[in-house]
Amino acid sequence: MSYGFLLTGMGIGVLSWISAEKKWKWAVYLTKPAVILLFLAWLWQNDLLGGSMLWFCLGLVFSLAGDILLMLPVNLFIPGLVAFFVAQVLYLIGFNLSVTSISVPVLIVALIFLGGAQIIYRRLVQSLREHKQEKLKLPIAFYTTAISLMAVSAMFTLANPAWNTLHAVIATCGAVLFVISDSLLAWNKFVNAIPHAPALIKATYHLGQMGIILGVALHFY
Repeated sequence: MSYGFLLTGMGIGVLSWISAEKKWKWAVYLTKPAVILLFLAWLWQNDLLGGSMLWFCLGLVFSLAGDILLMLPVNLFIPGLVAFFVAQVLYLIGFNLSVTSISVPVLIVALIFLGGAQIIYRRLVQSLREHKQEKLKLPIAFYTTAISLMAVSAMFTLANPAWNTLHAVIATCGAVLFVISDSLLAWNKFVNAIPHAPALIKATYHLGQMGIILGVALHFY
């Protein structure tokens, strides 16, 4: 398997994080979508655009759409959220192509994770209410559910005998980082400002996407 486009994508990702921290707007516009495009190019390079990888490829495409919608200098939060919601559903389907028995330790971790997601969501709802933005409550609820189930589905690969343990760990770490990225974004946008938020959000997002795609690519290759 060749890793040229993947490594190039992460190199551009680092530049994107720096650009976000330094507020180099045009550099962000160029580098953020370029990372996902390079990840897609990497899958193409390794003949991984079809078969069981199709769900993840489509997830990347909708993630790219979400990236573009959310970074434009107009308020397209809802369309961007919808694009990422579709991406999470596609990843969710991809992770559940093979169903297996669930180990108790993984189930416990998954339940704790879901509990944490619920706590964060309730705090977001409280802040939305305080700022009279309750119309966002339902869309955020749907998205929170989708991304949480996606991450839990990734965790379940750890107990799936069809998955190599290392590949499952990489994919799971990626899914968790994706959740962390979106949690940071939501908290920074609706609750309290987070120091260095733009760089942290992009770093965890790009590492999360890379983890998911690398883990599942190694599994299906």
